[in-house]
Amino acid sequence: MKPIRLDQLVNDFRQLDPNDPGMWPLVPKIVALLVILAFVVAAGWWFDWKEKFETLEAAQQQELKLREEWVGKKRQAVNLDEYRKQLAEMDRQFGALLKQLPNRSEMESLIIDINQAGRGRGLQFELWRPGQEAVREFYAELPITLTITGSYHDFGQFVGDVAQLPRIVTLRDVQVGAGKDGKLRMDATAVTYRYLDDEEVARQKREKAAAAKKK
Repeated sequence: MKPIRLDQLVNDFRQLDPNDPGMWPLVPKIVALLVILAFVVAAGWWFDWKEKFETLEAAQQQELKLREEWVGKKRQAVNLDEYRKQLAEMDRQFGALLKQLPNRSEMESLIIDINQAGRGRGLQFELWRPGQEAVREFYAELPITLTITGSYHDFGQFVGDVAQLPRIVTLRDVQVGAGKDGKLRMDATAVTYRYLDDEEVARQKREKAAAAKKK
């Protein structure tokens, strides 16, 4: 095979006649064909293939997303009975907790039980002040500010008695310090809870809906 001389190749390109490409030497013809091929491929990519590749990529991503959703739903379907059992158990536990909350008519007797729990341990109530009831989603809190005098041992028994009440009562912000006549003084907030009746729940929903419309 005869080697290609660089000066001859350059000379061939200089002497090309654009009006008669059929008479071009072999190497310029090959180069011209490669340039035309590259241009055609680039034009096809830009005007047609690019959009199709983007569409294909989006379809592949959508397929992957749908496949993941299908696997998740299949897993849920397989465990559906177990989920139902767990939901039933949660409902049962929630109902048991709800029963520990008194209704509106039982609140007075619960407050009396707290008072008697303290007096039964020989404690003296210097302050008993119910606060403003705070309404939550399905229950209400009633704080009672307490100031009690007695011995440290009696305080401990009182706290234990409150914890054993059939209704939920919590003691917050407990502070114990020196009182009068050698006794100790305990300042605390007893919080009792009650569940909202159907009328209160319905009213709360109406108020939330009205507030949402104003926004």
